Amino acid sequence: KKIPASLELCAVTKQYAGANATIVAVDGVDLALSRGQFVALHGPSGLEVYLDAQAGSLLGPNSGSVTICGQRPYELSSEARAAFRARHVGFVFQRFHLIPYLRVLENLLTPTLALGIDHAEQRAAELLEQFGLSQRKNHRPEALSVGKQQRVALARALLPKPELVLADEPTGNLDEANSTAVLDVLASYAASGHTVLMVNHDPQARDRANRRIAMAAGKLTPE
Repeated sequence: KKIPASLELCAVTKQYAGANATIVAVDGVDLALSRGQFVALHGPSGLEVYLDAQAGSLLGPNSGSVTICGQRPYELSSEARAAFRARHVGFVFQRFHLIPYLRVLENLLTPTLALGIDHAEQRAAELLEQFGLSQRKNHRPEALSVGKQQRVALARALLPKPELVLADEPTGNLDEANSTAVLDVLASYAASGHTVLMVNHDPQARDRANRRIAMAAGKLTPE
């Protein structure tokens, strides 16, 4: 039986204006990712982020279609698309984007406020325990190490149990031990029946994925 795709890109193209010419960041890309896949994507710095943003319904393509969990988000209103994204797509950023004046537990719960997630505080407590952050739940981000901040950001992304997780260089600012911890969580999350797409330029991080894709000149090639 065929496993339904969490993410499908069909003939997706994205262009933007460069200093002297139009740059094609994504050039007619076709891609299908299924549940259980932990996918590593690498290519020219910055260009693969355009693909990541389109896959997360943050940046519409110039042409082609994006389907996430059976829904084409770019056919929705901006408000409906934001609600869909909040429930179905989790984002892990290299720079964390934690809210500095909120405590750790509050940072985890913020994305759930508009979703009406049952037992959100219980799940947040479970994630904090999983990530070794229970004793830090009342700390603000500035009081945490870089590795702990990334773990908070990862827990925040996973709290709604999104079908698709997009991780942009999630180990880029971390030491080896913290990188391993983050990659362990992403690999486990994919193995539990979800989909993870990770942009990463670290060969050791890419080795943890069960599927690797390279991007060059706006096109994708399997490794």
